[in-house]
Amino acid sequence: MRSAARLYAVQALFQMEMSGQTLDDVRREFETHRFGAVYEGDEMAEGDPYLFAKILEGAVTRQARIDQMTDRALVAKWPIDRIDPTLRALFRAAGAELINGATPPKVAITEYVDVARAFFPEGREVKFVNAVLDHVAREAQPEAF
Repeated sequence: MRSAARLYAVQALFQMEMSGQTLDDVRREFETHRFGAVYEGDEMAEGDPYLFAKILEGAVTRQARIDQMTDRALVAKWPIDRIDPTLRALFRAAGAELINGATPPKVAITEYVDVARAFFPEGREVKFVNAVLDHVAREAQPEAF
């Protein structure tokens, strides 16, 4: 349920950016229509609604800080506003968890690398996500390393 909540959080943050929907509208939509829903015979995974909400709220309220931390991890020519919107949503969700500190950084990195693998199964993005999140985690929780 926690892994599904992370995946849904990335999707929700992406949807918010692309559609301009509010946090409350997206959270309500996901909790009502995605968590455990059945579409064309395929059942969506149940997500942990508490973790989902906590990630979304953290990503929205701390977006500037998360984006700055992510920018420092990226090559100077590629600030966060120039990268793929799915990766941007992923970095914001992961950043919210890393800043919160409730999840051990290595666990958060592993979970979000798995999320990246779900979106980019054939690409180099997975290694990129791992490297960026490692940098962000070391900045957010240096005592954990």
